[in-house]
Amino acid sequence: MPTIQPERVPLSGPEPHRARQWAESFGSDAERYDRARPRYPQALVDRIIAASPGPDVPDVLDVGIGTGIAARQFQAAGCRVLGVEVDARMADLVRRGGFEVEVAAFEAWDPAGRAFDAVISGQTWHWVDPVAGAAKAAQALRPGGRLAVFWNVGQPSPDVGEAFSAVYREVMPDLAYYHRGQMPGLDAYSTGFTRAADGIREAGAFGDPEQWRFDWERSYTRDEWLDQVPTFGDHSQFRPAKLAEVLAGIGAAIDATGGSFTMRYTAVVVTAARTGPV
Repeated sequence: MPTIQPERVPLSGPEPHRARQWAESFGSDAERYDRARPRYPQALVDRIIAASPGPDVPDVLDVGIGTGIAARQFQAAGCRVLGVEVDARMADLVRRGGFEVEVAAFEAWDPAGRAFDAVISGQTWHWVDPVAGAAKAAQALRPGGRLAVFWNVGQPSPDVGEAFSAVYREVMPDLAYYHRGQMPGLDAYSTGFTRAADGIREAGAFGDPEQWRFDWERSYTRDEWLDQVPTFGDHSQFRPAKLAEVLAGIGAAIDATGGSFTMRYTAVVVTAARTGPV
């Protein structure tokens, strides 16, 4: 599993954390999100815990806990998890799973003197201001505590990717993001990774950030994939009729492959340990 030093780039260009309507839209179908979204490789969870300074029961703060997908994995690995979540609907669902959750935008959240061994954020940090978020994480971390923000990036085989792109070209001709013969892959996410790393640097309280990469894969049936598609951030903004057309086209494409396909995932962690004062 390689460790990659992220290239430094200016904090410029479109900033997803300003698109609050997307960030706060996922709770409209929280049960589907929890059911359909992929989990994270166990090796990712284990390495974050091992690199944190915690005791036998590490204290973990999950930023954008959502429905608890990552939180459940960290809890199962022996951690005590507190969540922060901007969407009250998501928070209600994860509380039913037994987690304590505080509803707030992370940049405005108050640690109230509490300290954590790790601050994590799965599939969420792009909705957080990268500098203000890193500074708030530093306030919440014990000395030596670790900030670890991570994403799953999926990529189907070229033929399946082209079949999916053909659907978007036909149904959503203005959505150029999905027209390239493949789903957005690591290159499309690289700006987000470097923005997260530069935000950590600008906070001034961390060591030099690293990237950790974990490759894994999962097979999807037609129904499993169609259950996940509406949870993609931009898809929540589609008109219902257009979303129905997209789902019908993708379903037909998966049927043409025999009713299932394999998605190759790369889970990328941008991480650093708190070293300086806050």
